[in-house]
Amino acid sequence: MVQIKTPEQIAKMREAGLVVAAIHAATREAAVPGATTKDLDQVARKVLAEHNAKPNFLGYGGFPATICTSANEVVVHGIPSDDVVLKDGDIISIDCGAIIDGWHGDAAYTAFVGSGHAPELVELSRVTEESMWAGIAAMKSGNRLVDVSRAIETYIRRQPKPGGGRYGIIEDYGGHGIGTEMHMDPHLLNYVERRRGKGPKLVPGFCLAIEPMVSLGTAKTRVLEDDWTVITTDGTWSSHWEHSVALTEAGPLVLTAPDAGRAKLAEYGITAAPDPLA
Repeated sequence: MVQIKTPEQIAKMREAGLVVAAIHAATREAAVPGATTKDLDQVARKVLAEHNAKPNFLGYGGFPATICTSANEVVVHGIPSDDVVLKDGDIISIDCGAIIDGWHGDAAYTAFVGSGHAPELVELSRVTEESMWAGIAAMKSGNRLVDVSRAIETYIRRQPKPGGGRYGIIEDYGGHGIGTEMHMDPHLLNYVERRRGKGPKLVPGFCLAIEPMVSLGTAKTRVLEDDWTVITTDGTWSSHWEHSVALTEAGPLVLTAPDAGRAKLAEYGITAAPDPLA
């Protein structure tokens, strides 16, 4: 069952989304050479406390931290640790969420630690982020879930990969519905799987966490012995971007973007829905 939200419920999700945006801003500033991933987790905890919000990652399925910190070849679900020290040239994807009055926000971004990053890493993150926005732009009334998947995959496949070959669109993980829980129906693939059909029709009140994960090599992953950390099977580095998005009568509202998605959606000729908290 897909949970359809009222405008009032979407406004609550926007509150949670802005807390997530604040965590992103604070952790991005803190992701410097010499910092540990545990340091970043502490930064996120402080932001949540300042906004009287609850973490939705801590304790989820037994997850032991407030955020996921996934560096380099780690795709998702990296556990913050004092043992993981960020180095100049690393990339790290930070995935986090917040709960306000029972409503969830969830988003991720890829940060560059220090300087001197290889051009292929810069391009990897750009391609992943832009594919997310292509998916967000496909959240239109009357479209189906598969149209979001197709927009993400099409964007990635059309981008030339430096050095040749193709980007790996991670197969085992994808986006999801979001609302009174962090992970809800429907599951959103980042590519088109014809056997799954077209999926549900998108209507106002439909909320999705859209989150492409892309590697410089394989689409395959494996889970480490901690039962959480997911890495690429070939050791190639990966990028992860995510926003929570609500479809409203006035169009898409990017719940976890500070500007509600206005600037990026304008590049697609789409007017973002009015921010209910503005």
